[in-house]
Amino acid sequence: MMKTTTVSKSILIILLLLFLTSCKTRKDVVYFQNVKNFETMVDTDTFNAKLKIGDILSIYVSTLVPSASAPYNIMRSTGNQSELINYLIDVDGNIDYPVLGKIKLIGLTVEGAKQLLRQKFENGNLLKDPVIIIRLLNYRVTVAGEVRNPGVYPVSGERVSILEALGMAGDLTIKGRRDNVLVIRNFNGTKTYTRIDLTSKEVFNSPVFYLTQNDYVYVEPNHSAVSGASGDTRINTLITITSFIVTTALIFVTRN
Repeated sequence: MMKTTTVSKSILIILLLLFLTSCKTRKDVVYFQNVKNFETMVDTDTFNAKLKIGDILSIYVSTLVPSASAPYNIMRSTGNQSELINYLIDVDGNIDYPVLGKIKLIGLTVEGAKQLLRQKFENGNLLKDPVIIIRLLNYRVTVAGEVRNPGVYPVSGERVSILEALGMAGDLTIKGRRDNVLVIRNFNGTKTYTRIDLTSKEVFNSPVFYLTQNDYVYVEPNHSAVSGASGDTRINTLITITSFIVTTALIFVTRN
């Protein structure tokens, strides 16, 4: 009877150890762990996305005299409808704009691009008090790795945070590392790699908290996911050996 009790205790201890090794701790999965109750953080970030090579813009110009602004609003037919033509920022950072010709917009914000066009219209006595609307048509971010719905997501506004992007992708899976999310940014041929820790409130002060167009967000798998994907059979082997030892011990006990 004593031997049976000892074997039973050994089985429980082994099973408990196996359970504990498979558990995730709070620090692995909880966001903003060092935020205190009722803590206030002032958002001093004035981020605005800057225009890059390859950006596609929609530009509409309006004045009190529609005929005066009409040459700058070139339309194209699409079936039974007409729509404004789009402008691509070329490898030199320019768009080819009606009447004005080449205009360098690279590195400007959308608001900065509006001001530049307004100056050209007014300084050239081309238009009086023009209202200019510019939209970035290919603002999108890619979210990949250990998220529920990886993919490319369009952004309708003028900026998007990494938290919003991860939300669009369905948030991280339980296997995703929250303390080492990678943001790859390409600005006119120069790539930057920045890692961000979602478990800390300092995430809000990161230079990549707000994403620019075509940013790539990668959530790397945690250790357990990597081990499973690489065919690490150590746990299974341990379970098999343990089962064999326990079975043998039980047979020995019952026979004696």
